[in-house]
Amino acid sequence: MTPPALTLHPDRALPADPGTRAVAREILAATLDLPIVSMHGHVDVDVLERDEPFSDPARLLVVPDHYLVRMLVSQGVPHAALGVPRLDGGPVETDPRAVWRTFASHWHLFRGTPTRYWLEHVLVEVFGVDVRPSAETADAVYDRIAEALDRPDHRPLALFDRFGIEILATTDHATATLDDHAALAARGYRDRIVPTFRPDALLRIDRPGWSGDVALLEERSGVPVTSYRGFVAALEQRRAAFLERGARATDHGHLGADTTPMDDASAERLVTSALRAAAGGPPVDAADARAFEAHMLFQMARMSSEDGLVMQLHPGVLRDHDRTAAAVLGPDLGYDIPVAAEFTRALRPVLEAFGHHPGFRMVAFTVDEDTYSRELAPLAGVYPALRLGAPWWFLDTPDGLRRYREAVTDTAGFANTTGFVDDTRAFCSIPARHDLARRVDAGYLARLVVEHRLDLDEALDTAVDLAYRFPREAYARRAGSATGPGATVPEPVSRGREHA
Repeated sequence: MTPPALTLHPDRALPADPGTRAVAREILAATLDLPIVSMHGHVDVDVLERDEPFSDPARLLVVPDHYLVRMLVSQGVPHAALGVPRLDGGPVETDPRAVWRTFASHWHLFRGTPTRYWLEHVLVEVFGVDVRPSAETADAVYDRIAEALDRPDHRPLALFDRFGIEILATTDHATATLDDHAALAARGYRDRIVPTFRPDALLRIDRPGWSGDVALLEERSGVPVTSYRGFVAALEQRRAAFLERGARATDHGHLGADTTPMDDASAERLVTSALRAAAGGPPVDAADARAFEAHMLFQMARMSSEDGLVMQLHPGVLRDHDRTAAAVLGPDLGYDIPVAAEFTRALRPVLEAFGHHPGFRMVAFTVDEDTYSRELAPLAGVYPALRLGAPWWFLDTPDGLRRYREAVTDTAGFANTTGFVDDTRAFCSIPARHDLARRVDAGYLARLVVEHRLDLDEALDTAVDLAYRFPREAYARRAGSATGPGATVPEPVSRGREHA
């Protein structure tokens, strides 16, 4: 029997109504060939810098994909069968073909999920696969992908250029050397592959391993961290190093969004307590540690208002829900679960202080949909410094993206959003994720056109805004920041949010 074909329908994710779909096709055509602006993600910069062939289909598409792994685990497939390494050295399947067979035989589990959408796009568009994965076709699909991976045109940087990525921002620990970014810059990728400053581990002063990270901060910054003042100065030095390598933004993934500042004396006391705890003294009180996190988020906003780095805030996720699994397997395996997040009161200190500052830009994300229309859209709809981030993580789905537009446009409009960010470690899925966002936005805009709420020319222009102009503008250096009084955003120019 001939195996089912794998194809991509040209109208996938567009509205079902024929009239609306026809308008959506026209709108989509205006964005399909635009460059990709990927301003937030987790692609390993080392992979891009080494530019070596990907090892095999399983290690490229299965093992590191926590979306995929978590679905299979939820249906009883053990991590070991998927090749996920164990920190304790326990037994794990090491044959990539066996891992791939396990995945392919469970393809049916992904029906209706965004993982299925992304994977189909990757298999067809990137690797030329034309049959649906299954137990029967697993080896044939594996061989097709493996054959492609052996070719020079499927190396990381060749794919980067083929995907039409204008700029890609990686996410990097605050103490990263940034040597990979320097090497890529020397090869012509400066301002196309840029780092993002992620200081989370350093701001959690009760975290195991904090003292080791502080020692590394001292080494990389050249600033002694023996006090709160030294701690802040070292972080400021590292931000400057990231700016030197082309960074556009910082990223903060705390459980909550609290930004309440404290006085310097209290902050000094807590840093001193943390340094003593690292030397064998009593541990830092958990409540004090959370208060210090909030204070440091305020300080990160203050620094952004001075150096122009856009401040991204990704709160509301309880990391490593299964602590045993985290101890055995490590993080980022699908056990990070959303929790309710509050923004109105939590962001008030920062927005009162910097919400109208011409040098400050914050992009707020959430995995708690309730906050879109109740809190985030109203906030972004009045503070010039705040933009509403794209649907993230569990929400970057066809229906989640559509609900986002429906929830926020009434209050925040389009211009107070940032366009799409893919937030992915799966390098090959970047075009698939941006393609889906453009299709959903085309469908939403088409509905406004057929309801006579928007003219077609306006919808076409807005589609290009959402796919390309808005993310470029949102992550541009801020006027009035430390980049200098003459600093401007790159073309196309800002649409007027800096006037407040």
